[in-house]
Amino acid sequence: MSDRSSAAVPPRVATSGLVLLAVTSVSWGLSWPITKYVISQWPPLPARGLTGVAGALTLFAIAWLRGDSLAVPRSQRLRLVISAFFNVTVWMAVMGLALLWLPAGETAVIAYTMPVWTALLAWPLLGERMTLLRVLALAMAFGGIVALLGAHGFAASVAKLPGVLLALSGAVGFALGTIFLKRFPIALPGTTSAAWQIGIGSFPVVVIGLAFEVPQLDALSPLGWAGLVYLIVIQFCVAYLCWFAAVQRLPASVAAIGTMAVPVIGVVASAIALHEPLGLGQIAALVLTLAGVALATRS
Repeated sequence: MSDRSSAAVPPRVATSGLVLLAVTSVSWGLSWPITKYVISQWPPLPARGLTGVAGALTLFAIAWLRGDSLAVPRSQRLRLVISAFFNVTVWMAVMGLALLWLPAGETAVIAYTMPVWTALLAWPLLGERMTLLRVLALAMAFGGIVALLGAHGFAASVAKLPGVLLALSGAVGFALGTIFLKRFPIALPGTTSAAWQIGIGSFPVVVIGLAFEVPQLDALSPLGWAGLVYLIVIQFCVAYLCWFAAVQRLPASVAAIGTMAVPVIGVVASAIALHEPLGLGQIAALVLTLAGVALATRS
């Protein structure tokens, strides 16, 4: 009898994993208003790319200090480049540009529709069955975008459209990267893999950005410099290290659902720090998007 009861008890979720997941979500959530502030003083592509390169170098140093191998086997190199393109280059470039047209909170909401696109694209690319839950998830994600576009009238919607399309392309690109990694996983330690992907993915963003505009160091205020340090140390290093540690301690479903806090934190923090609007339209978009993500992760 005792054996049956104990077998029926679900495994406990590690408290340390939840703490690490919370640190990750808060770190990534706060990065949205901070990035928006930094690109008000620096051009978006150099700001995104240079912080990525610096973050990658810091991760390399951490991996080396921990004794992780930095070598990439020949069989993993193409996978690393393809994943870096979708998950870093496309994501960083288009999200940075989207912030020129959209408030940080709204960009975060659209960005985190990526689990919905992953669930949708897994149908033709991985042969996974298209379920009713996935269709509902897609409908709710679109509903969230419509709520954002309709929050301030038609003229405002047209003005926001480039930002919405850029943010959507970033979410779809990240979904493609997720599907690629599901089909062709990278056999490297987490920190080493993140360092290589962020470094490889950030480099073309830097090159393209500097070709258009070279950022001026004296254009950054003290708060802008603090923002750059946050993006390098917290967004790219602390958050990624905590994320990999959390994934090792938590069920995949718990970790995936836990990241749903990121757009919530992004929206609230942007409203407080940048005085961005937080009305019924933004709240409806957030609720619909999170509902869609929840359905996608359950499907």
